[in-house]
Amino acid sequence: MEQRLIDNINSPKDLKALSVKQLPQVCSELRQMLVDELSRNPGHLASSLGTIELTVALHYVYDLPQDKIVWDVGHQAYAHKILSGRRNRFKTNRMFGGLKPFPSPSESEYDAFTAGHASNSISAGLGMSVAECMLNGDNQHRIVSVIGDGAMSGGLAFEGLNNVSSCHSNMLIILNDNNMSISRSVGGMRTYLTHLQTSKQYNSLRYLGARFLTALGLLTEEKRKRLIRFNNKIKMRLLRQQNMFEGMDIRYFGIIDGHDVQNLVRVLTNIRDMKGPKMMHIRTVKGKGYEPAEKEASIWHAPGMFDTVTGKRIIKKKAGEAPLYQEVFGKTLVELMRSNPKIVGVTPAMPLGCSMDIAMREFPNRCFDVGIAEGHAVTFSAGMAIQGLTPFCNIYSSFLQRAYDNIIHDVAIERLNVVFCIDRAGIVGEDGPTHHGAFDLAYLRPIPNLIISAPYNEQELRNLMYTAQLPDQGPFVIRYPRGRGLESDYEAPFLPVTIGTGRKLRSGNDLAILSLGAIGNFANMAIERWEKSNPGKSIALYDMRFLKPIDETILHNVAENFKNVITLENGTKVGGLGSAVTEFMNNNGYRTKVHIMGLPDAFVEHGAVPLLLRKYGLDADGVIAQIDKILKS
Repeated sequence: MEQRLIDNINSPKDLKALSVKQLPQVCSELRQMLVDELSRNPGHLASSLGTIELTVALHYVYDLPQDKIVWDVGHQAYAHKILSGRRNRFKTNRMFGGLKPFPSPSESEYDAFTAGHASNSISAGLGMSVAECMLNGDNQHRIVSVIGDGAMSGGLAFEGLNNVSSCHSNMLIILNDNNMSISRSVGGMRTYLTHLQTSKQYNSLRYLGARFLTALGLLTEEKRKRLIRFNNKIKMRLLRQQNMFEGMDIRYFGIIDGHDVQNLVRVLTNIRDMKGPKMMHIRTVKGKGYEPAEKEASIWHAPGMFDTVTGKRIIKKKAGEAPLYQEVFGKTLVELMRSNPKIVGVTPAMPLGCSMDIAMREFPNRCFDVGIAEGHAVTFSAGMAIQGLTPFCNIYSSFLQRAYDNIIHDVAIERLNVVFCIDRAGIVGEDGPTHHGAFDLAYLRPIPNLIISAPYNEQELRNLMYTAQLPDQGPFVIRYPRGRGLESDYEAPFLPVTIGTGRKLRSGNDLAILSLGAIGNFANMAIERWEKSNPGKSIALYDMRFLKPIDETILHNVAENFKNVITLENGTKVGGLGSAVTEFMNNNGYRTKVHIMGLPDAFVEHGAVPLLLRKYGLDADGVIAQIDKILKS
């Protein structure tokens, strides 16, 4: 078997030793490697397939790691990992102890900035470019920000763009347009101007002319900007269209075929050393080169395991297996929308992941995918709520962090009827620290007017959703984990839940466990096993159900009857259920000792959910170990 070119590429330096004519072969080999590897070890497939040619061109033209590539959402960066010395370890991508799921400076000097959440690359790249100009002058290293895969819908991207022209920087922004058309190609004139704008001779003459006029005192910074605006107006009239980037005084090059690696190398080489901020707009196909992914890019964004030949996804589901919490949410939302015409659904670009697509099919005019724009999703929901609707706003826990001010200012202050369905709460698995839902309990608990709840099982999720849409409840938070519950038969009639009440699941005399959410199932399993091994001993278990308002009747009862209490939550120990119970005990003069079980005051690494729960002592074995530690010490 002939050796692949990529087998000898251990750094960008090795890639640069190849000829430009060999680069298409490198792209083909990378594409096949990604399909093969991700079929066995699941990850983000379609996005990375779409950026292979761009990645190869960037590594070929720029001098990494001195020059910096700032990736927006690491979904696009798998080829970057392979070309930057991590090819042999790529099979460990997203595995516990293996490569991190997204670019991370702590993993590699080739990773310029953290890239787990969308829309930060322009702001980060601008800051880096400004720093380079200030610290290194004419010897500065080059900064490239790659944004795409929907990230341009995020407000932070536009905040960064708005600031680009007012700062002294030479950054290049590459817009990987794989799902929308910001500007429209108009044939021959566009092709001609693209070649003219990216011609080295044209830009050298333009640069020398600018330096000459500046030396004579005829070209100030303000005059330079006016000249750029005049040039942009001429282009706009020739092309019969307006370009928003040039309206921000950013030199624009595009639209360029993002899958022509040789032309990308030519264009990048020609514009690499231009002064001032630049935008290169490329058009790509998400899932490029693998037909199933090209046809259904959303499904193949992160498809799980699949057969590379047939393109069939390998979905392992056992007969009678409990549904995903996400499926329960989606089906329950449809039921509630059928009976309550005031309910609407809102999601920031995650209809498939959160299962709001089920409601979208039946109620297309009452469901809204607002793009990667969590802050907007919350305030948009607030606007509908103040007019009398009841929005179910579904946002992943780690992404809701980006809308914190909107929750406080736009929803909580006026006590609006917005239902926040916080998906992926707690440990989520292989996507790691940027995606674990570790902090929502802690950051939401201090906000007045919020009701904060977590269902113990699927039936409780349904009942909490039913309760949340009842009149005049105010902001209502329901947080639930990624993955399957334990009940396959969950579709019982709705029962309203009394706000701020928990429930006793098991009686006991020696110790009490207070749990919040589905993590309490591990406590139940642990108690059952522990009591069998310790005859005559018993442990009480309470499903608190609400963090706010917390059930003080249960807390008084527990404090009066137990010397030791364990709190169990799938979230950070700092500020959540354990903190709330400790505050209650102190405020009421109880001497009950509170033992807090939760995630540590540290960022949790990536790995399979069961493995991480075991590592941090939050599974049944961990609960048993904590019980033994308390009662046998």
